[in-house]
Amino acid sequence: MHDKWDETVEVLVGEFLTARATRKPSPHTLAAYRRDLRAVGELVAQDHTPPLPLAALPVHALSPRALRAAFARFAGARAAASVHRAWSSWNAFFVFLVAEGVVAGNPMPAVGRPRAPLPSPKPLRGEDTPEVLLASVARADGRQRDPWPERDVAVLALALCAGLRLSELLALRVGSLGGRAGERRVDVAGKGGRPRVVPVEPELDGVLRAYLDSRARRFGARSVRPDSPLLVDRRGEPLRRGGLQYLVDSCYRRAGVGDRVPAGARLHALRHTFATRLAEDGASAAEIMRLLGHASLASSQTYIEVTAAQQRYAVRANRTNRALAGLAGPGSRS
Repeated sequence: MHDKWDETVEVLVGEFLTARATRKPSPHTLAAYRRDLRAVGELVAQDHTPPLPLAALPVHALSPRALRAAFARFAGARAAASVHRAWSSWNAFFVFLVAEGVVAGNPMPAVGRPRAPLPSPKPLRGEDTPEVLLASVARADGRQRDPWPERDVAVLALALCAGLRLSELLALRVGSLGGRAGERRVDVAGKGGRPRVVPVEPELDGVLRAYLDSRARRFGARSVRPDSPLLVDRRGEPLRRGGLQYLVDSCYRRAGVGDRVPAGARLHALRHTFATRLAEDGASAAEIMRLLGHASLASSQTYIEVTAAQQRYAVRANRTNRALAGLAGPGSRS
């Protein structure tokens, strides 16, 4: 431990980020770690006697007292969510330093962990917005160079009627869809490695079948093998994060509902609309928790089991499903 006691915080932050990169986090996550560690570290360096640049700040200067003072200043002009995230970044940093034998212990519990704020839902605004969006996107737009309404409706429907996150949509395979008629489901690789099963109602099933039929016509039957990605671009390549975000944004523009999308929500607004409508239509908090893949209820730490039948009833009550009827086209239910 002592041979690294005087290493600078900047060097150690670099080592920590390199170690984290081996876990293959998103670029956004790595950037957030770097930003949080530098911001608070620079405040500690400014308060040091004498003041130092971060590149010269030794790790032994990161005392509980110095960190408490730095976090107090850091929190002054920032939202609670940002302060909570920064605390988590520094806690992860110190866990790494302890494991590497650089420091003897983690001072972050003495700094005090801010309470994590509950994010407010950001559903689409307007009572009929999901129906307007789906109906508009289902119509081939002559202004598009290569319209593919079946694919676009399938993407929107999976978010609006199954509540999938962006990363979960990208991880879907054709074989993720399963079950016999009346008991169709989609197997989802959820956040934090938590898999879940979401019921698929006949209307959503019809939309997905119509999409896969259109895909087979475009690229051949081999393109819909069970192990192939479910969502692809117009060249048949797996749809990626940027492409999916652009697709959803273009759907909003074509439907003329861009002003009904909360700032910063984009695809997540569809997932929040799914959850909001479930609640409005009578689903319990436990059912919503299970269907969305949340780790726990906000009001309780108790894990509540919900049967598959209860989950299917909750999805069936989601009135957005009715907007999908007729969009799949003839022969999609065969």
